[in-house]
This record gives sequence, C-alpha cells and structure tokens, in this order.
Amino acid sequence: MSRRVLITGGASGLGLALANAFLGRGDQVLIGDLAETRPDSLPDGADYISLDVRSQQDWDAALAHVRETWGALDVLVNNAGVATGGRIDVEAISDWERVLDINLLGVVRGCQTFTPLLKEQRSGHIVNTASLAGLVHGPGMSSYNAAKAGVVALSETLGFELAPWDIHVSVICPAFFRTNLHESLQGKDIAMEATAVKLITKAQMTADEVAATVLKGIDGHKRVILTDRLGRQAYWTKRLVRPAYNHFATKAGAKLARKTRDA
Repeated sequence: MSRRVLITGGASGLGLALANAFLGRGDQVLIGDLAETRPDSLPDGADYISLDVRSQQDWDAALAHVRETWGALDVLVNNAGVATGGRIDVEAISDWERVLDINLLGVVRGCQTFTPLLKEQRSGHIVNTASLAGLVHGPGMSSYNAAKAGVVALSETLGFELAPWDIHVSVICPAFFRTNLHESLQGKDIAMEATAVKLITKAQMTADEVAATVLKGIDGHKRVILTDRLGRQAYWTKRLVRPAYNHFATKAGAKLARKTRDA
C-alpha cells in the first residue's frame, strides 16, 4: 500500500537517498528543503515545498499542504540538519544556538506540528534523524553530541507518549557516511572541523546504503535504527563494557589534545 511521506532536508544527502528509496517502493513523497524553488536534484515523482525547519510559519504551511493534498500523513521524516563540532573553549555560543535550533528544535517543531494530525488519524510513524553521536559522545563534539542526544531522548519519550494512538517513533543513529553534510560546517574550531570533513568524505558507507537500512528499520518499527557495524559495536560497548568505552574515549580526548594543542 502506498504511503504518504514528508521528508525535511530531502534535497541532498540522506534525505534525498530516503526520498529515492521511498519512491522506489511506490510511496508518495513530499520533500521540504531551504530552496524557494524546486531543486534540480530532486527525483521525478517527488513533490516539493520550501521548508526551513527553524520557521514555525513554514511548518504550518507544510501541514496545510499535506492536509489539502493528501488529507493524511503516514511517515514524517525529520531529517534536516547541519554539521558542527568544536572544543568547549573554542566553539562559539552562536554555533551552539545554530545547531540546537536546526538539529534539535527543528525536529521538535516537526513533531509538535504534525502530532495533532497523526492523533486524529490514530496512526502514523515519526522518524527522527539523530546520529551515532546521540548515543556515543566523543570529545570535541559537544554541541553536535548534545543536539543529537536530545533528538534521541525526544524520540524515546514520544515513542511511549504516542503509542496509545498507534503512532510509532524511530530515531536514526548512523555513524559517518559519505554525504555533503560537511558543507554546512561554519564554526570557529577550524581544527575540529577539518577532522570532521575527513571522516565524512572518506567514510565507506554511502547515503543510499544507509537509507536502505533505515527503511528496513522503519518496516520493523525499530525504536533505534543503527545503520552500520561500527555504530553497533560502539553502542553495545558503551552499554555492556563501560570501562572499555571509557578507555577508548579517554584516549581519543588525549589524542585530540595533542593534535590541537597549538591550533
């Protein structure tokens, strides 16, 4: 049965890969992104609206569009996000405010806006894109880790809160994969951002591979969708072998200190 799907940040990266995957299944897809007009990168068959996740006005317009066009929504994918990183004494408060407004509050706005519709339907699935950084908190990434951990906490909370209305909630927690996310970096900590660029651009997994795993997780109504072996290893090491996790994270902190001492 064809599903009606709204994806934010769907004009590139994981959002675009998810749009292609849903369309490949015969689903109806509405992509929301920053461009005022439909980007050339979008696949045939996908509808488009301009949607800045920082704007409640844009969210209200998206809800109106969904109600007028489809009358209902089966899957909301809160995927829009930016990359950031930096040491606590280097990264600016303005960088924190930017990443929290987009990566965390952008997801909150989406959930708040569409939950009344999903409750009316007594059905639906909210899918929030976090990161392995929301579960495993390495050094030098405090703002990004905090924002993504907030998305994980929000998703777990809503999973229990909305279950009485048969609304499922999943959170996606991928490790690094090849995407254009690094293009959104614009913070003060240049040394940390250079490391992030290298990790993203040289990652082995592609956005299409991550999207395929995500769709399987959605089908299985998984609350937490881990997309790769590295992520599963890190997550379960933290959960089950905490001394080993602490050892590796402490070593990473020492390595970061050596690398950036003169930066």
